[in-house]
This record gives sequence, C-alpha cells and structure tokens, in this order.
Amino acid sequence: MNTAGHSEATARRGLELTPFRGLRYDPDRVGSLSAVTSPPYDVVVRPDGLHHLQDADPYNIVRLILPQAPTPTDRNEQASDTLRRWQAEGVLTTDPEPGLYVYEQRHADGMLQRGIIGALRVSDPAEGVVLPHEDVMPHVVADRAALMRATSANLEPLLLTYRGNGSTATTADVVERLADKPPLLSTTTEDGYTHRLWSVTDPSDVTAIQSELARHQALIADGHHRWATYRRLRAEHPSPSPWDYGLVLLVDTARYPLRVRAIHRLLHALPLTDALAAVEGLFRVRRLDVPLAEALEVLADAACAGNAFLLAGDGAFHLLDRPDPDLLARTIPADRPAAWRTLDATVLHATLLDQVWRIPEDSPAHIAYIHDTAATVAKAEHDGGTAVLMHPVREEVVRDLARQGVTMPRKSTSFGPKPASGLVLRALEP
Repeated sequence: MNTAGHSEATARRGLELTPFRGLRYDPDRVGSLSAVTSPPYDVVVRPDGLHHLQDADPYNIVRLILPQAPTPTDRNEQASDTLRRWQAEGVLTTDPEPGLYVYEQRHADGMLQRGIIGALRVSDPAEGVVLPHEDVMPHVVADRAALMRATSANLEPLLLTYRGNGSTATTADVVERLADKPPLLSTTTEDGYTHRLWSVTDPSDVTAIQSELARHQALIADGHHRWATYRRLRAEHPSPSPWDYGLVLLVDTARYPLRVRAIHRLLHALPLTDALAAVEGLFRVRRLDVPLAEALEVLADAACAGNAFLLAGDGAFHLLDRPDPDLLARTIPADRPAAWRTLDATVLHATLLDQVWRIPEDSPAHIAYIHDTAATVAKAEHDGGTAVLMHPVREEVVRDLARQGVTMPRKSTSFGPKPASGLVLRALEP
C-alpha cells in the first residue's frame, strides 16, 4: 500500500466525524471529577494502580473499564450493571443535545494539547483513512469486544492524530475560540494535568469541522486494540447502526505535537541471570550501577548508534547494544522496509523474544507491557523476572511506516498525553 494510494482513498472518503450526546458524570453526584477519572485501561498498573483508583471514589471509571470479578462473563455483566445503575441514579447523565467536544490537557511543564472528540466512522485499513501502526493481540481485542457488547458503550476515547498543516484553519479557530470560554468541566488529576472540556453544538461549527476533517487521514496514536474492537463490533451489527462509529479524540499534531514514549516489557518467568546468559556473545552487555534516570540517558545515547535495550531486575541496569549482524540477518524478515527491520521493537520481538529467549509475545503469563518505567523495574525486582526497557521511536518513523501499510510490532510506542477516561462516554443504546 503506497502513499499515493492512501491520498486517493482519503480524497474519496476521509475522516467522518459525527456529533453525539455525551454521557458525563454529574459533578454534584461524585466527590470530585479528578477522583472518578482514570488513565486508559491498558495504562493502569495492576493491582496497585487499579486498587488505588477504585478506592479513590466508588464511582471511579475503572469500575467500568476494568471491572473485577472471578470470570470474564462476571466482569462484563458487572460493568453493564454498574453502568445502568449509575445512569439510573443520575451519576452519569446524557448531554441534552448532540455535539462534538473540544478537549484540552495542560501541564505545568508547558505541555498543551487540544483536540476534537467525536464519533468517527469505523473504516477498514484498505481505505487508508485510519492508519494503524502496530499489530494487536487477539485476546485483548476479544476482551474489549466482550466488554463493549455487554455495556453497549464506548467507555473511553482512542487517541488519533492528523496533520492539519494549515488546511484545517476553521477547526483550529473553533478550538481556540472555545478555549477562551468557560468549560463544561475542569479538573486536575494527580499526574498534574489539568483537563477541560467544551461542547461544539453550533451547526455551522460542526459542519465546518466535518468538512475539513473529511480531507484528512489519521494515525492511531493510542488505541489499536480498541479500534480493532470497533471494527469487529461494526461487522457484527447490520449497517446502519451506532456501531458504525467509535469514540475518538483527534489531535492536529502540526499544532500540538505529541510526546512519544516507549512501552516496556516485563518477562515474568525469565530470571535476569538467565536472560543475560542467553545473550552472551550475541550483544555487547555492560552493567550500569547508576540511578534509573542516568541509565535511561545511557540507553538514549546507545540507541542513536543502533539497537539498544536496558535489562533490569537485580538492582542494577544492564545495557544491551551492538547486536551481532549475523544474528540479525538470521532472525529478522528481509521482506520489510529497512526502517522496520532496524526498529528496536522488531529486534526485541523477532530476535530476542522469539529466537533467543523463546518467550511467547502474546501470552500474559509470560510477558506484560507496562508504560511506567519505574513500575516495570520495581515489578521485575519484586517478582524475580526481567524488565526490558525501551527507547521511544520518533513520530515521523511511525507515520511513514503506517503510510506504507507496514505495522510495527505490538506495543511499540506510547503517544501522549493520553485522554483521561471518565470525562465523556458514548452510549450506543438509549
């Protein structure tokens, strides 16, 4: 799939964003909005992070996105019952008229992100409208699909990006104009981010935004599994139906560049000593008796010269770099673009996990994918496993591969800041 093909597909039918009646917490019925929000489901570090959020407020959104019960069926039924009860009690209320939503995240460190939340038409990759850049794990898609079926709701928005480059001036004007007005809600979460939300209900504004976005394609920055879930559920329901659309946040990264971070691996059943013994002679290995921040700086320097990883689990850090070229030639598929073959995630999955350590990448019993660096190290040290710390990929590389139709190994990147879960939901049934 080439870039020209994507451009033609986008010209025929691009992003189709539709207003919806948002389902939102009534601030008078909860302790505080910050106490009921959560990071996206896959960022919550179990079990401590989950328990912390559950304890923060009896109405915290994790009770919907990560319900706790003995079996999957019980969990999904619990989430469905909880959602219906909160609606019946008026804890969650539906906005009076459909609209799009302007969403802002701001941090004291200078980070500012603004975008548009709406219901986006679900499309197939061949259309070249929404570009995935990572593979997905079937069991995660099945889990999310079962939860969405049970609740008949989009419980949290995906994060998608597009490049306006001056072609979405009206959309930018609407966003900036609303940002000067009092918001529907404003809250500051414990990570230091302030979140604000406005509704876009004026028909002329909505039409202008829809018209401009219809000329664009988007990259999935966060939410590959949920997008795959949207596609599965759309196929299960005769069109037209509410399942033809899914809840997303669209951010113009030409105006608001995202931060790209790595997602780390925790290898549960692989002791660090075994991991290091297996790579002897295949990578250069150096022990670093330094704090985490300094070790990450060493990793960043090494990554500039080639593939590099940090292993942890014994109180120190071990830098793996300068892989044996013959090893890479034997283990990495040659029928992919050079930009894909040289990715750290490719080398990790095709070479280290598959061939050296023999770790099944789709088995939760063997591997966990964790966004928080310190938490990954701490869990490895506590459990006797191996933490594999990654260096992030540049957004340009991700977008270029996606336009070529080339997907990266699963959980290769973490774009952010991610939208908070719990600020606005989308019910698919009245």
